[in-house]
Amino acid sequence: MTDSVKEKRIPIENNGIIREIFGELDENIDLIENTLNIKMSMGDNSLVLYGEQGDIDLGERLINNLIDIINIQKKLDQQDLRYAIQSVLKGEDHRLKELLNEVICISAKGKSIKPKTLGQKRYIDAIKGNDIVFGIGPAGTGKTYLAMAMAIQAFKNKQVNRIILTRPAVEAGESLGFLPGDLQEKVDPYLRPVYDALFEILGADNYVRYMEKGLIEVAPLAYMRGRTLDSSYIILDEAQNTTNEQMKMFLTRLGFGSKAIITGDITQVDLPKGKQSGLRTVAKILDNVKGIEMVYLSKLDIVRHPLVHRIIEAYEKFEYRDI
Repeated sequence: MTDSVKEKRIPIENNGIIREIFGELDENIDLIENTLNIKMSMGDNSLVLYGEQGDIDLGERLINNLIDIINIQKKLDQQDLRYAIQSVLKGEDHRLKELLNEVICISAKGKSIKPKTLGQKRYIDAIKGNDIVFGIGPAGTGKTYLAMAMAIQAFKNKQVNRIILTRPAVEAGESLGFLPGDLQEKVDPYLRPVYDALFEILGADNYVRYMEKGLIEVAPLAYMRGRTLDSSYIILDEAQNTTNEQMKMFLTRLGFGSKAIITGDITQVDLPKGKQSGLRTVAKILDNVKGIEMVYLSKLDIVRHPLVHRIIEAYEKFEYRDI
């Protein structure tokens, strides 16, 4: 060991915590060592870090945060590890406990639904404090899922009488006309992600019961026209595919005691050529209106497979490269 290489021993009494930190086949340790430029070994009821002093300091902060995560969640998954590393490198790791202690609701399978990133925490806080919130960001950032969890919890707490989930059907013309059934049946494929999330959070029995009683309504955006939605939690998903007229129509449906969450990804607009996205326009029009908040999520808030993050990064480089 050279003079510049230091050693730091971090006591950990629980061997189960050490095993979680190392991960299956030491995959977590490989990621930590490669990212923070340190070496790690398992000591007697401890982890030992080796490296330059600055790198060891980062490693110690990371390990202490991982211990907190494991103590609360009883496990450490790859997404949590990667985000903890990013937070330490950005100097934001002191805020990780805010995420650990925030549970929105418990799913039908007993899973705690909570924000996984500081961006998602900001999104949840905005929903709590405003009647209209826009969640704008790439796929995998939890925009719709977290909004739905907040809606279900508000419904269970009797803050609203019903939940309304809606999406624009982009292909509302000829191609849908060849499908059998009425408009609802034609657009059901567009609403499938919403149904799936509802089913996961509520469970089969509650899902069926609430739907049959009309307490939860899943409908195409066209069904919102002419209505006033009181005492409702309304979520407009895939809002980048609304036109300016549709967005204005939707926002003016809001009645007393209601809350609206509008989610979308302005990089994935599927409208016909020449049609403006209502989400892009409204973000400029309502940016400074009291009671409305725009929350922009980024690739750092992606909680899907790590490859999703890399795919979005690759597309950004391709789309914005100098030609």
